[in-house]
Amino acid sequence: MKISAKRGCCINCNTPLKHTFTNLGTSPLCEEFVKPENVNSMQRFYPLHAYVCEKCLLVQVHEYVSPEEIYADYYYFSSYSDFWLNHARTYVEKMITEYEINKDKFVVEIASNDGYLLQYFIQNGIPVLGVEPSENVARVSIEKGIPTEKVFFGRKTATVIRNKYRPADLVLGNNVLAHVPKINDFVSGIRSLLSDKGIATFEFPHLMQLVDNNQFDTIYHEHFSYFSFLTVNNIFSGNGLRIFDVEELPTHGGSLRIYASRTENSDRETSANVAELLSKEEERGFFNLEFYTGFEEKVRETKRQILELLITLKKEGKTIVGYGAPGKGNTLLNYCGIRTDFIDYTVDRNPQKHGCYLPGSLIPICHPDKIKETKPDYVIILPWNLKEEITSQISYIREWGGKFIVPIPKPEII
Repeated sequence: MKISAKRGCCINCNTPLKHTFTNLGTSPLCEEFVKPENVNSMQRFYPLHAYVCEKCLLVQVHEYVSPEEIYADYYYFSSYSDFWLNHARTYVEKMITEYEINKDKFVVEIASNDGYLLQYFIQNGIPVLGVEPSENVARVSIEKGIPTEKVFFGRKTATVIRNKYRPADLVLGNNVLAHVPKINDFVSGIRSLLSDKGIATFEFPHLMQLVDNNQFDTIYHEHFSYFSFLTVNNIFSGNGLRIFDVEELPTHGGSLRIYASRTENSDRETSANVAELLSKEEERGFFNLEFYTGFEEKVRETKRQILELLITLKKEGKTIVGYGAPGKGNTLLNYCGIRTDFIDYTVDRNPQKHGCYLPGSLIPICHPDKIKETKPDYVIILPWNLKEEITSQISYIREWGGKFIVPIPKPEII
């Protein structure tokens, strides 16, 4: 694997990075699951140190491994979450009813994954195209009958797609902005692909929620950036796009959905939501460097609380297992030093992960039915953003007195 030289400069404005947001030690790539035949082989750990740029205030991590290598064989499939499928379906309905996306329009989703969202546009007869760089994930989408280009998106890709198909009336991307190391090339590609009157919507976790709810585990190598509305607004504006509206969403522990058009497109008035959210962030301190440098101690305290809880339960002879194998879970486990001395195994609905081991911690990943077989005392929910869905799915653990542990924003037994 080719490892990048330490960049040391902001991916947005090229300012040297000097100020720590939080240092999470070292960790392997969160999606580099270990296959059984490799369980005794060496794993690669990389520094997981988040910085804040003193000029543009973008929070980011260094690029140690290229996106091409990260996404060559990817394990995340969006369709395994019922909550996320419902979220996608609701979004499509909104675009059709409120933004007149119909059979005459052309929709392009960047990082379209396994077709979890575009399938709902197709059901309404609307032409679509997915852009998905992961070969194994794109293959699933294509098998569903969803046209998909297996490429990384940027300015050049946008020109190729526009010429091969046509300008897009709607460009969307959910949880992709954070995965982009060349952020200005990516955003300028959005502008290139959009039709003159087209709109773009992007969803991403909101840095305000990360700070307020201590969501340090959402920091991992595959996420190069962590956005406030201030930073994303400046980046889009600098690349010829105007954000005309913004929504706050509950997804992923608190996200933003932004709506943008070409700067010169005056068809849509700028919503009051834009100024209100910028004002809210300013009041909270997001415009000042000092605000960001106080986050690290909160992270350390949460680590201590999680370990204290797990140590207490193990001393009482309790059995603990995990639910899920998400990226955030791997950050949490590796930062806290949690291995099979605390968690016997974890389960996941994605069959491609079964029989593998979590990166770093080497906790085995099993089929969800194993919980019924072993009847653990506690199930720690690693994808805590889906706790309602998960506690409902496996509510049967209450039959033998089982309880759930939610680790973030602070460890809680429910």
